[in-house]
Amino acid sequence: MIRILVADNEALVRGGLRMILEAQPDLVVVGEAADGAEAVEQARALAPDLVLMDVRMPELDGLEATRRLLSGRPPTPKVVVLTTFDLDDYVYEAIRAGACGFLLKTAPPHQLVEGVRAVMCGDALLAPQITRRLLDRFIQRPPPGSTTPAELAGLTPRELDVIRLIAHGHSNAEIAGTLFLSEATVKSHVNHLLGKLGLRDRVQAVALAYRTGLMDLQP
Repeated sequence: MIRILVADNEALVRGGLRMILEAQPDLVVVGEAADGAEAVEQARALAPDLVLMDVRMPELDGLEATRRLLSGRPPTPKVVVLTTFDLDDYVYEAIRAGACGFLLKTAPPHQLVEGVRAVMCGDALLAPQITRRLLDRFIQRPPPGSTTPAELAGLTPRELDVIRLIAHGHSNAEIAGTLFLSEATVKSHVNHLLGKLGLRDRVQAVALAYRTGLMDLQP
């Protein structure tokens, strides 16, 4: 069972999320929080696997709550930010704080369920259109160039291929099919490049790929 804490200041939203999640045999909501401070307290008390964290909440916003929660003593839960996107200016900072990804509140129920499962499997994938819009908005990207960005110079050509495909929103299985590799080999490449770059997860790899201008280079 995937144990989930739902943090949102609107009781109706919390109730709706609970209904959607608990309709699945492998998902259970172990607690709810109405603000960021309560989310941190509940997460530490209940030890959920994942927290669905709204950005705009009273007392303590979701960004600061994520930062406090993930800077605590391990093990810490995975955090997925819930956002209306057009109104929340702190989503990229939530990634910096350690969040594994975003879910739009307007997303259909199956995307919420699939997103939770994807994060728990370690994929932490973002829809490509959301990734591009968010990163274009929050990251100052350098002008297009023809050489590998200095921050990525330690990666092998194959690892550069892999991080580029991650940034396009592909799963390990999709990357394996594109590069004609086994999924185990792709997973190994992902682990190696995250270690070399000192990144926590795939979402941070996406941010770095866009910020350094890698996505402007020809593959």
